[in-house]
Amino acid sequence: MKLLKEFTIQFVGLKLGKHHFEYQIGDEFFKHFEYDDFNHANIQVDVLLEKKATLLELHFKISGSVNVYCDVTNEPYDQAIQNEFDLVVKFGDEYNDEEIDLLVLPHGEYEVNIQQYIYELIVLAVPTKRIHPGVEDGTLQSDILDKLEELSPKEQENKNDQEDTDPRWNTLKKLLTDNK
Repeated sequence: MKLLKEFTIQFVGLKLGKHHFEYQIGDEFFKHFEYDDFNHANIQVDVLLEKKATLLELHFKISGSVNVYCDVTNEPYDQAIQNEFDLVVKFGDEYNDEEIDLLVLPHGEYEVNIQQYIYELIVLAVPTKRIHPGVEDGTLQSDILDKLEELSPKEQENKNDQEDTDPRWNTLKKLLTDNK
């Protein structure tokens, strides 16, 4: 995968201490990853890099919204997302990203690309079950919701079924409760 230049941080020229980076993530970012679950994305990413003598500490914080389809009604809606992540970058003999929150870069490296971490942070911030807020509070008017309501079992029918049971069953049920 081709690295996006704007997500490459050259840390070799930075002074020791804290440095702040901001990114605005939109639809083009996800096209680069060939990820099409979002209809639209508007996400603010704040990265705080603290450069120390032997390592780098990065703190990622995202907030914004993505437009997704509801799992119940298939209606599009804006899902608010927020997430945070800490990454430690150390230096060693060879590149190693096997740990979740630790990245080892070879000695002599002068930059780090953070696009993959931002991508994963955003995708993992979206809930697995996506439900339109209008479904939860009952304000959404949708043909699919009307059809689901029409096909759902009615409480009235269940009460009628209980009344139509054979009275002999009631006698048997009494045996169960009398033995206790």
